Amino acid sequence: MAPPPLTEEPDEEEWLLTYADAITLLMAFFIMLVSFSKIDMALFDEVMSGIHEKIGAGEAPETTTSVVKTKIEDIVFQVGMEQKVEVQKDDRGVTIDMDSGSFFKPGTALLIDEAGPLIKMWADVLIKEEYKYFLIDVEGHTDDDPIHTERYPSNWELSADRAAAVVRTLQDDGVHAFQLKATGFGDSHPKVPNRDADGNPIKLNQTKNRRVVIRLEPMNNQTKDAFTEVLLEERLAREERQRRAEAKAAQDAVQERLKAAEQQQGGAAPSDQQGQAPALQ
Repeated sequence: MAPPPLTEEPDEEEWLLTYADAITLLMAFFIMLVSFSKIDMALFDEVMSGIHEKIGAGEAPETTTSVVKTKIEDIVFQVGMEQKVEVQKDDRGVTIDMDSGSFFKPGTALLIDEAGPLIKMWADVLIKEEYKYFLIDVEGHTDDDPIHTERYPSNWELSADRAAAVVRTLQDDGVHAFQLKATGFGDSHPKVPNRDADGNPIKLNQTKNRRVVIRLEPMNNQTKDAFTEVLLEERLAREERQRRAEAKAAQDAVQERLKAAEQQQGGAAPSDQQGQAPALQ
C-alpha cells in the first residue's frame, strides 16, 4: 500500500496581527513616557482623563487638578459655605462659583468679614509647591438690573471691581501676581435667564447670576517655564538686595569702629599733654 502523499500545512500567520498590535502599543507607551519626561500638567490631566474614559472603570485616576478641587471643596464644607460656594471640575480645570450676595456688601465691591478667611484658606493651598502651577482667572458677574452710582456707572465697573477685590485678596495672601487675572463680565454671561418670556425679572435667577467665579487652570509647559523664570529672577533680585544690605552693614560697622577709634585718640591727646612737664624757657 502506497504511503499517503505529503501535503504542505497551511501557513497560519494570524499571530502576527496580535504581535504587531502589541508592538504598536508598546511603542505608543514609550513615546508617551518620553513626552512626559517634562510633564505638561494640563496635557497630563487631559490624557489621564481620556484613558479613564476609554478603557478605565471604577474611580478616576487622581490628578493634581482633582486633588486641588477636593482640597478647595473640603475647605468650603469646613467653614459651612457649601450653600454659597459651588466647586466643580471641567475640561479647563477647577471652577469656584461664589454667590456675590454672600461675599460682598450690596452694591459694592467690599468683601464681608467672613470672606477674607475663606479666600486665605484657598490661597494657602494654591501657594504650596505642588499646587502653585495654576493660572487663576477671577470673573465678576452681575444680574441685568442696572446700577448708576458715582463709583459704579454700570454693571461693568461693579463686576470688574469685585473680581479685582478677590484678586487683591489672593495676592495679599501670597498668590503670585503672575498667576492672577481679573475680568468683569457685567450681565453679559448669565448663568440662567434673568427674565421670563414677558420680560419680568426672575428674582431667584438674578441671585444666581450675581456671582464671582474663580477659574483654576493648570499651566502648560510654556507658561510654567515663564513663571519659573519670573520666580528665579525675583529670587536672584532678593539675594542681591540682601547681599548689598549685608555689605553696607559691614561697611557701616567698619566706619563706626574707625570713628570710635578716632574719638578715643582725640580724647587721649589732651590728657597726655597735661601730664607732660612744661618745656624749659
